[in-house]
Amino acid sequence: MVSNDMKNMLDRVEEDLLSCSVTMMDCDIIQPAEPFLKMAGEDLRRRIFLTHNVAGEALCLRPEFTIPVCMAHINAGKQAPQSYGYLGQVFRQRDVGMTEFYQAGIEDLGDQDIALADARAISNAAMMVRNSSQADAINIVVGDQAVFADVLSALGLPAGWQDRLIHAFGDEQALATMLETLSTSEELSYDDDAVKSLVDADDHEGLSNHLADVMAETGYSTKASRSPDDIARRILEKQRLSNTKLDENDLEKLKAFLAIKVPLSEAINALNTFADKSEIDLSQSLKTFALRISALERMGFDLSSAVYETAFGRPLDYYTGLVFEIKNSQGVQVLAAGGRYDRLMALLGAKASIPAVGFSLWLDRFEVNS
Repeated sequence: MVSNDMKNMLDRVEEDLLSCSVTMMDCDIIQPAEPFLKMAGEDLRRRIFLTHNVAGEALCLRPEFTIPVCMAHINAGKQAPQSYGYLGQVFRQRDVGMTEFYQAGIEDLGDQDIALADARAISNAAMMVRNSSQADAINIVVGDQAVFADVLSALGLPAGWQDRLIHAFGDEQALATMLETLSTSEELSYDDDAVKSLVDADDHEGLSNHLADVMAETGYSTKASRSPDDIARRILEKQRLSNTKLDENDLEKLKAFLAIKVPLSEAINALNTFADKSEIDLSQSLKTFALRISALERMGFDLSSAVYETAFGRPLDYYTGLVFEIKNSQGVQVLAAGGRYDRLMALLGAKASIPAVGFSLWLDRFEVNS
């Protein structure tokens, strides 16, 4: 049963969505589980309510709207660009609070003007929070995974380490642990002397053959697990990563980058200063960053009301660039959050690359005083 105060707030939110010239989208409450299990972050995966249909296929209660909206766009064969709005209930296991609550948001698909679409997402999210949350003040924090990726690339880290660090983007503890690992070479141990010898020789074929023999001798079925070739590849990759030690000077550059926290109005100057001092070329990602700032200014957005943090990220695996959160005045409750997810559409089956950005409002955290 929805209270009158909540109904009034939902009506206001819907009016704001329609004012953003969106096509309203409704998605089934029961969704295929596989896309969420594969493409969402660990934090969301462990909160999903799972079930199965009579054919044994994994299903779940809708835990969020981004993936269902994107899948509906693809399945309908819609031509981008399209901007979709949604307003409905989502279902997540939580330590405290309701497991069934309302979310609203916008998914902006196919706009080739990346900076403008990013700015529009931040501006619209802030507008909707201010209009409907009754919050006396809000805190906005902005991050950019693309800038972080460019720094990692410039430092010459192996692709495996770059993937690891990007995956941990936004997780302060995980990043700190990885930086500690990069400061010293890690010695891996192996119970099987033959494995150690083959790893030391970086012999992929020999290691794969040896693992196949061991699996055959022990009756271990490769059908129930990874193949010997895949296991060998992973072992050798882990060994190469453990042998990687980041130069002390480069490690200090990475730490200096991750320590940047400034008002959004000062972000470009701070990043340019870092790039010049560190002799790192960030021209491509900073071009998009600067265009986003300019677009926000044209929209009348107060840049001093937001903070840019180089280490800020969000716990969903599909983000690729801009990420942001809007919190209440105490900086505790996340009221809105979003970002750019350009790879997701292709992963979900789109035949062409489709740029995408969006945000969600956590309406159960809004005050509903009418």
